[in-house]
Amino acid sequence: MKFIVSSSLLLKNLSALSGVLNANNTLPILDDFLFELKGGILHITASDLETTMTVTVETSKSEEDGAVTIPAKILLDTLKTFSDIPVSFTINKETLGIEISAGEGKYKMSGHSSDEFPQAPVLDEVTLLQLKSDMLASAFNRTIFAAGNDELRPVMSGVFCELTPDNVTFVATDAHKLVRYRRNDIKSEVSSSFILPKKPLNQLKNILPTDDAEVEVGYNPTNAVFTFSNVKLICRLIDGKYPNYE
Repeated sequence: MKFIVSSSLLLKNLSALSGVLNANNTLPILDDFLFELKGGILHITASDLETTMTVTVETSKSEEDGAVTIPAKILLDTLKTFSDIPVSFTINKETLGIEISAGEGKYKMSGHSSDEFPQAPVLDEVTLLQLKSDMLASAFNRTIFAAGNDELRPVMSGVFCELTPDNVTFVATDAHKLVRYRRNDIKSEVSSSFILPKKPLNQLKNILPTDDAEVEVGYNPTNAVFTFSNVKLICRLIDGKYPNYE
């Protein structure tokens, strides 16, 4: 497995993914990025079991599809030392040894088997909705700060989303302050509601396009998925009944 990619493009995408990683993971494999090469396109995934985010990056050149996981911190620290140059990755499928060539330098590190990396959840019976990225970013920015941190009341540690044929409402509260952000210019054919956790919303808030690009939002009773440009983020919804904020 071998590919060449721009160092600045790779670093930009890995930095966006790094927000998903936890400082203390129960599974050591979650400290890694999953690299999957398919037909010249690199799919890179980070996960903390609750949130899974994947970005796609085009390679300049590639040989032999395959998959490997690479320690995230070492890779990020290494890429930060490069200027904007092509970087070549060569992965030995048998030993999982990784050789990175950039300019005059060569770096070697050990990868891990991709089989150990948790599979991204497959969503069944998903309801889809198209929303503008600037509207979503505005909704998250105006509500996340009011969400609680009480582990005994998990439903109040996220942002409640209520979709109706009349409007879309985002609510957050910690029982002391409450924010309700309502948009009457956006409607849903089906009435539904769910609670989004804070961590993936903070992650989305930082990486959503600043223009009015379309974001495809899908959800079912257990998960939500956000898809835009080269990013796909899946997060587990908070289970429970939200307080009657009205």
